[in-house]
Amino acid sequence: MAASADVLIVGAGPAGLAAAIELRRLGVQRVTVLEREESAGGVPRHSAHTGFGLRDLHRLLTGPQYSARYVQLAAAAGVDLRRGATATEWSGPTSLSVTSAAGLEEIQARAVLLATGCRERPRAARLVPGTRPLGVLTTGALQQLVYLQRARIGRRAVVVGAEHVSFSALLTLAHAGASTVAMITEHPRHQTYEPFRWLTASRWRVPILTTSRVTEIAGARRVEAVEVTHLETGARTRLSCDTVVFTGDWVPDHELARGGGLVIDRGTRAPQVDLSLRTSKRGVFAAGNLLHGAETADVAALSGRHAAAAIRTFLDSDDWPARSPLPLRCAPPIRWVSPNVVDGRAAPPHAHFILRVGELCRRAALVIAQGGHELWRSRARQLVPNLPIHASSRWLSRVDLDGPELIIRAEPS
Repeated sequence: MAASADVLIVGAGPAGLAAAIELRRLGVQRVTVLEREESAGGVPRHSAHTGFGLRDLHRLLTGPQYSARYVQLAAAAGVDLRRGATATEWSGPTSLSVTSAAGLEEIQARAVLLATGCRERPRAARLVPGTRPLGVLTTGALQQLVYLQRARIGRRAVVVGAEHVSFSALLTLAHAGASTVAMITEHPRHQTYEPFRWLTASRWRVPILTTSRVTEIAGARRVEAVEVTHLETGARTRLSCDTVVFTGDWVPDHELARGGGLVIDRGTRAPQVDLSLRTSKRGVFAAGNLLHGAETADVAALSGRHAAAAIRTFLDSDDWPARSPLPLRCAPPIRWVSPNVVDGRAAPPHAHFILRVGELCRRAALVIAQGGHELWRSRARQLVPNLPIHASSRWLSRVDLDGPELIIRAEPS
């Protein structure tokens, strides 16, 4: 069985739904969105705290309200939203095989947008030794249990991580009636904004153990304790708990991108994209937290809108860059940057580049250079791992598109 669409979008989170709504506004007739879960709206569905929608919907909403609003807007725009439908493999350059309760189907499209998002690395991927008891979760699993299934969880939890989502996990644990014994991070400080830390960890008097790592999980049927090792002194501490929540350490859901033979960026581990969010494959675009996990939902949604405008241009002109784009390479301690190739002078999403560093850098300067020639420099009081860092796009007018690769680096200020 075969079907067709002008644009096929994989993923009905903020990026996918925002792109679909914008495409319909721009006059694209047949927009199909695939969502493998039975409910659309992405991660905000089970993020019950407020803070969603300021930059894209210009209102303050809870996560479930935010997701519901996007689903309503998509329905009103005439988007073909297919829940419980999984894109399993590529059947052509811009065609996908789809599995759903209705069976197998091939959908042929003029353009494809990958908006598959990202996920947290679980315990197994982090190689944490010990027994394999119940009570080990990621933030996503925790929030689904608490907010969607109304399930009971443990009473004493340890949160592994101290970035934005870690404090969101702490909030969810509090809503579920569990106390948080400690938050543990390998970095020398937490990686969120001070007001958020104050509203969560300080409110419930949760200690943040810095420069530390969980080195063992103990328990028979259920978690009983964790061993925490200080990375500088080697001192070990045993914390009694019945729940461990692994947070952050994001990995893009890139299986479909890899299966399609798209060039994968080594830093983001996501599809390589240019300023218009075009991938290395003609007619295939990518947006949202597939590219930069994990930015806030509104940033992902605005990325989807940016991709929609580029897709509309592609559908009208059938034009695709012929030249090989210039790579934007990262020098340590910068881990990744998005977008990561430059093919022209158009502005990237949000008119800036998003990047992350792997270690805390105090009194640093961000520098973008080409062939030894400095194009842009900006000083920062500190660059914090896991916190969004933005680099201006004003330097694009000075790039030699036929010159050597671009380098972005951090150096002492």
